[in-house]
Amino acid sequence: MEEKCLKLASVLRTDRHILEATCHGLEKVSGKSGVMEQIIDENDAIVRDRLDFLGLGRNVSAYDVYDALISKVEADDVKIYDALGKPKLTVPSEAQRVINLAKSVSDHRTGFFLKLDVARRFLHNEPPKLVMAALGYSTVDDLLAKEDLLEVYSALRFLEDPNWLNQIFFKQYEKLTPADFEEREVTARVLGTKWVGAAAKFTKKKYHNVSHLKELGVIFVIPVSLGFSGETLRLVALLCHYFNEIYFYSSLFKQFSADERVFANNLVSLLRGDVLDRRLPQMLEETRRTNFLIVQRYLAKDDENDWRLFEPHVNPEALHWQRAEAGIVDIPEAMPNVHDGLHFWKDLGWVGDYFKDEVGHEILVSFNIVDTVMSLVKEREMVKYLYHHQEALWNKIFASYMGEEKMIELIKKNIIRGWFEI
Repeated sequence: MEEKCLKLASVLRTDRHILEATCHGLEKVSGKSGVMEQIIDENDAIVRDRLDFLGLGRNVSAYDVYDALISKVEADDVKIYDALGKPKLTVPSEAQRVINLAKSVSDHRTGFFLKLDVARRFLHNEPPKLVMAALGYSTVDDLLAKEDLLEVYSALRFLEDPNWLNQIFFKQYEKLTPADFEEREVTARVLGTKWVGAAAKFTKKKYHNVSHLKELGVIFVIPVSLGFSGETLRLVALLCHYFNEIYFYSSLFKQFSADERVFANNLVSLLRGDVLDRRLPQMLEETRRTNFLIVQRYLAKDDENDWRLFEPHVNPEALHWQRAEAGIVDIPEAMPNVHDGLHFWKDLGWVGDYFKDEVGHEILVSFNIVDTVMSLVKEREMVKYLYHHQEALWNKIFASYMGEEKMIELIKKNIIRGWFEI
């Protein structure tokens, strides 16, 4: 058991004693034992199965495993690209086909979103000067008379100064009430080509051409090709993720609408992606219960040594990616001309293992499709992604003891607080 605990702690980059105490607390509440061993054994079995699929032996090098996973992503990308009729992402009508595919393998339901009239009012209150200048408008009336409202809101994200957005424009959200929201469907669209030049800095910095607006229920794609291998599969994955993320936050907007007094504050907190920024106080040993942080962002993107990553936590982002991965696996059902092979990625979000490099060092390789796709995009810079895998593994541990439904329930109940105890 000790060896397996050490391995799990190493993958998570956390202290073995922290992990042992966490699992002991989960055992007391759930009545389950031996879960850590089961997780390691399941991980090893899945890794062996996938290595066999890839035609690799268990003693293969880290580079060979990484290279085979990259090649698998590239091959699956070609399958999807061909099945979609080789869409040019620079042509809105063709890029829309990628959106339609992602939508077909994602949930279909309405959400609780900001009313469009309220969105228009906010633009009148605080005119988006850079957006207006980019399109040659001098008044908001002219802008809204000739441009699509949701495209204008999308452009706020990549054209306006972040300080103006956060300190001035979004300050208006602090006075929102549940009456300012309504039920409607998610809107997923490709922006017009007029936005391409204006969005150039955004796409270069973000390494992707898709984003979303949680409060409006909007997913938008900028019609550009980033020129990376695996681009179609990556776009499908991001779109599926955003569909799931938007529905998740919409359910929270609806949940918080029951209390108008805290609705606006909770809404703004969710849109900021607040994460607890102080350590929880230690309780007396005899009364101590196991605490879990709720980390609703990928903190490792900003600081891979953020202290919160080493504390017991769950991550709703990893849940959205888990559902996106399931959507990718379901693509052959939506598109019969995509032959089998995508099933390879089923339930791999939390899976990974150590393999030796050319000098004998143990290197952690993530089998997570998102880590693999993102590593492919950044391959020129030799950046290897692991954090999607590690965050999914924290979720796997908690769900293995308590169940995924209980995890989601606790996240939704405590996300503003930022933590819960069991």
